[in-house]
Amino acid sequence: LAFCSFFSPVEMHLTVKREDEEKTELSEHLQIKTEDRSSAEHHMRVHTGEKPLICGFCHKGFSHSASLKSHMLIHSEEKPFVCRVCNKGFSRREVLKKHMPVHTGEKPFICEFCSRGFSRQENLKSHMHVHTGEKPFVCDVCSRGFSRRASLKSHMNVHTGQKPFICSVCSKGFSRQQNLRSHMRVHTGEKPLICGFCHKGFSHSISLKSHMLVHTGDKPFVCRVCNRRFLRLEILKSHMRVHTGEKPFICEFCSRGFSRQDILKNHMRVHTGEKPFVCDVCSKGFSRRASLKSHMRVHTGQKPFFPAFSTHLSSHLLSFVHSCFLN
Repeated sequence: LAFCSFFSPVEMHLTVKREDEEKTELSEHLQIKTEDRSSAEHHMRVHTGEKPLICGFCHKGFSHSASLKSHMLIHSEEKPFVCRVCNKGFSRREVLKKHMPVHTGEKPFICEFCSRGFSRQENLKSHMHVHTGEKPFVCDVCSRGFSRRASLKSHMNVHTGQKPFICSVCSKGFSRQQNLRSHMRVHTGEKPLICGFCHKGFSHSISLKSHMLVHTGDKPFVCRVCNRRFLRLEILKSHMRVHTGEKPFICEFCSRGFSRQDILKNHMRVHTGEKPFVCDVCSKGFSRRASLKSHMRVHTGQKPFFPAFSTHLSSHLLSFVHSCFLN
């Protein structure tokens, strides 16, 4: 009471108010300090790689709660960020921002080597591997390197045997989307790859490349036994059976073996009676193209061609037979 008598009621009120303000100030200071410490701790995870926040669905770790919250939209399939142009939804705002250049045509990220533009920085970064030859994405199974993560992901189907890309026409599966796209030309008949010499169209680049050898005269595939050269690898493989005697193509009727599938196909007509080669003049049918060609001489009057050396060969044979009788 004696202490209180020194202060008037107004002074007492101001003293209490000042104390309350100091407490509030101290509380706010401690809160800011706590927030700063929390921010610092969160930031340190960038350097330490610590990811203590775990997704309950896929067990993927995150360093910040905002990142985990954004990630959870993938599992919930919620896409709150919608494009105003095409109404496509996205789980994150930054993904929507990256999507927008599709409509604007904007390509602000330019390659310093070829000046090609890209709408997203990661696309440019991936493209740069084309120029640098860098292949940072390596297969764990066969150690093959790839310049793009998507290419590695597609390649992994080769090892797993997975074929997620299914043909809508024949239901055949493919491990890579580009293989399916190429396969579809079998059904559509599309042949977009054109030969610069004869303008013949091809559905696959490998077919065009093989065809070009016809014009260049190059025969890169050489038989190691007889040094005979061939345009295509499959022809060399077929030729090798001449040396090995292998006859893997077996007739289901008579069990006779053949070194080539086309020869077996011709032989099968002996059993089926099929005669697909028909004469335009008399409509007579033949099982082999060579037989039709020989038959056409009946109508044309053309005489069969004999090499110039055949006369000499015949005379030698006659001399040999004559000498045999004399002896």
